[in-house]
Amino acid sequence: MIHSPICNILGIEKPIFQGGMAWIADARLAAAVSEAGGLGLISSIQAGTEAVRAEIRKARERTEKPFGVNIMLAAPNAAEIADLVVEEGVRIVTTGAGSPAPYIERWLAAGICVIPVVASVAYALKMKELGATALIAEGAESGGHVGELHTMALVPQVVDAVDLPVLAAGGIFDGRSAAAAFMLGACGVQVGTRFLVADECHVHEVYKARLIKASDIGTMVTGKSLGDAVRSLKTPFAKQFARMEADPSVSADEIRAFGTGSLRKAVFDGDLSGGSFLAGEVAGLIRKREPAAAIVNDIMDGAEKVLAQANNLIYGS
Repeated sequence: MIHSPICNILGIEKPIFQGGMAWIADARLAAAVSEAGGLGLISSIQAGTEAVRAEIRKARERTEKPFGVNIMLAAPNAAEIADLVVEEGVRIVTTGAGSPAPYIERWLAAGICVIPVVASVAYALKMKELGATALIAEGAESGGHVGELHTMALVPQVVDAVDLPVLAAGGIFDGRSAAAAFMLGACGVQVGTRFLVADECHVHEVYKARLIKASDIGTMVTGKSLGDAVRSLKTPFAKQFARMEADPSVSADEIRAFGTGSLRKAVFDGDLSGGSFLAGEVAGLIRKREPAAAIVNDIMDGAEKVLAQANNLIYGS
């Protein structure tokens, strides 16, 4: 079994995180991943702060193993969630979409491991300076909000820049990509898109069907003109969003209004014309629905097999 420093720090068995996907990552999915030995994460983007509290408590009913909360720091209720994780005794927090600077001192004092998502070396250095426990280096292959650098280039640069445990995210699907991440210096991986088709994931059946149907070029990035690039499946909504961005007669406010609430429409309604079906480039590899535990085991067992066979490339079979 692959066991890395992040396992010892967090008390998990396998160095794999489930992405804290907004409106998607709930207690059922997080607990299933944690029960399988990884780290399940609950999204702070639910139906309000108290809904997040309820999911934390539900997760504790489902598992005694470690799980965490992902906090989107740009959310209007981020300060409330920052207090909530302390109140509820959450021990692991991952962050994205903003700086944890206003909250990290209190979190660390409360014994919380703080693991920010970073998309550049400069930001990784800032997070180290703030006292981050570890980092998630997320490349532009990932679904949702993306930066400029891709995983293969980003991860080793972050690993070289900081003396913190670094997990790789973006483009991680199976044992092959996980093994590659370890070879780049990562001590673990974070996976989002593949868990969208987990049995325990509540996204609409249309969402799951579109993921299984997706090809290798089945995703696109929109929102760059607004300074908020997002990767999603190619759907009528995404294509219309791109057309609006390319039309100089359409204002940024109109484009933002068009996109408001689009993720919820995808997750809960399966609305192809009004919903943003966030997904990473690995969507083209998805072939079936399966339990979260099967996904965890396939990735980790697969990585172990790939790494064990690596000597054959040098010495021959």
